Amino acid sequence: MILRLASTLLMMMFALPALAEEPPRFQVDPSWPKTLPNNWILGQTAGVSVDAEDHIWVLQRPGSLTNDEKAATLNPPTSKCCAAAPPVLEFDVDGNLLRAWGGPGAGYDWPANEHGISIDPNGFVWIGGNGEKDGQYLKFTRDGRFVLQIGRPGDQTSSNDTTRLGRAADAEVDAIAHEVYIADGYFGHRVIVFDADTGAYKRHWGAYGNAPADAKLDPYNPTSPQFGNPVHCVKIANDGLVYVCDRTNNRIQIFHKDGSFVKELVIEPASRAQGSVWDLDFWIDPAQTFLLNADGTNNEIRTLVRATGEIVGAFGRNGRKAGEFHWIHNLALDSKGNVYTTEVDTGKRAQKFVHVGP
Repeated sequence: MILRLASTLLMMMFALPALAEEPPRFQVDPSWPKTLPNNWILGQTAGVSVDAEDHIWVLQRPGSLTNDEKAATLNPPTSKCCAAAPPVLEFDVDGNLLRAWGGPGAGYDWPANEHGISIDPNGFVWIGGNGEKDGQYLKFTRDGRFVLQIGRPGDQTSSNDTTRLGRAADAEVDAIAHEVYIADGYFGHRVIVFDADTGAYKRHWGAYGNAPADAKLDPYNPTSPQFGNPVHCVKIANDGLVYVCDRTNNRIQIFHKDGSFVKELVIEPASRAQGSVWDLDFWIDPAQTFLLNADGTNNEIRTLVRATGEIVGAFGRNGRKAGEFHWIHNLALDSKGNVYTTEVDTGKRAQKFVHVGP
């Protein structure tokens, strides 16, 4: 009995590191999510996040639907289907819709073009927008009650304006420090940090930790002295490092929380079009050994060794079938390592990829 127990413990000791050492593998779940109620349909899906309960939050753009897609709401209707779903949708891991809300309301400026959703460790929902005059980020409770607005819409100013944003793309909350980091954005060339409770400005920085500038530089330059547009994601690792998606410069830049530069990872530098680094998330082992990188130009998700940027796996291709992508825009992982994705342009869908090994 004791020998069998010892043998079992040894097997567990050698088996557990495989989760961190071997690249994960995935298989698409074509049944996720389930058909929406109320004759609803999704437009461009421009954000996905997973909360502490493994609920999946999707941000979609009702205004991106064509007349053919929202034909049931025309006057007169031209077909039986469909109607725009609300912008914010919460699903469980099986694809059941749990709640939906969002849109213009009293006391805040809903973005002209929804972009980016994140659920902070306290359960608050953060939403951005990259419309031509969007310069704000919004904070809500999980049932859609408005809490806080940072910035305001209007004419774009500069990457050193601390009173408003520049078509922001993404946000991540440091719950311990009560700070929100914003990838800013489609006009701005920076990461900017605010108090997550009050919205007070804290600090900001550009590429390599320098002050941002708004000079127009050629894209697809992995050594560019400034972030290109868009600065498309910001993520905070367990070790406190801040990862930034410099999308059209085909690179991930990594910083300390004070904005000091650590290093960069260049990803598929020959990628043109819209660049290679659209979004990223960390693998689920405590060391976060891998990065998963969504690439809407090559329409694939690749697995990178976080320490080096080495590509050790990839899946997906351009296409419309389950498991393929058209302009994959975002990804997020749940606690089991399952991957959830969203697609913009005419992709207009969310997908789930089940972690099947090792």
